Amino acid sequence: MTNDAMATVVADTDLGPIEYVEQGDGQPVLFVHGSPGGADQGALMTAFLAPAGFRVIALSRPGYLGTPLDDDRATPDQQAALELALLDHLGIDRFAVLCWSGGGPSSYRLAAQHADRVTALACLAGVSGPYEFPSGLAGLEESILTSGFGRWMMKELVRHAPKSVVKMVPAEEGDLTKEQAAELADQIWNDPVKRDFVLTLSGTVTGRRAGLKNDAAQFPTLDLELASVAVPTLLVHGTVDTDVPPEHSERALAEIPGAEILRVTNGTHVCAWTDPTSDEIHARVIDHLRR
Repeated sequence: MTNDAMATVVADTDLGPIEYVEQGDGQPVLFVHGSPGGADQGALMTAFLAPAGFRVIALSRPGYLGTPLDDDRATPDQQAALELALLDHLGIDRFAVLCWSGGGPSSYRLAAQHADRVTALACLAGVSGPYEFPSGLAGLEESILTSGFGRWMMKELVRHAPKSVVKMVPAEEGDLTKEQAAELADQIWNDPVKRDFVLTLSGTVTGRRAGLKNDAAQFPTLDLELASVAVPTLLVHGTVDTDVPPEHSERALAEIPGAEILRVTNGTHVCAWTDPTSDEIHARVIDHLRR
């Protein structure tokens, strides 16, 4: 799968334009991407759902790719309303929600406010409360994530040094020993599906300044009223995740009535796709979303 091959649509909803990509047929699932991300990231991360009989709608949150950001689209509540407007535009009444990382805040609010519409919620390493972005997104990290130069540099790395890109993920997405990180990198490199996932993912996190800056402004003061979530909720989190600490899912587990958790031992921030147990993780998510 390549980002260039993905065809997105911009829907003119009652709350204005929102970009999305749709894959598969069957039970509807809305996917809400991370920080940074976009519809391309959603299409990549949900590739395991369409073959399982789901109709996946993966959107771009405001400020990412083709979905504009303005003052009435900035907060998690406003973004949840926009997400619902997209489903209304598509004529979808009942749907499940799957999110990753920075997609957590608006997904939790959507589930809390619309239990009559949301059939199930699955959060993969989701932000569930106040969150400060590491290092304030300063210096080289900010340049790579938000600039055109960073987007170009990542493409060049993928083209000329793909193994180095694969090695970066275990080293930077979790608190693993050097030996553990090297072993996981080898497993990813030797698995064509996981290798392609990591290399493609690298193109969905660069050059996306507006959305990322908005998330960085919104997340430090989050109050998501998790106890108001009244839909079946599954939480998946790696135990050594350093991007979104496991405490975020533990908080959600403690506050959301009836929530369930899958703790992935030595799992990183992208363990749902790169861990040796990723097939089992996907099967658990599929089973939950079918509720």
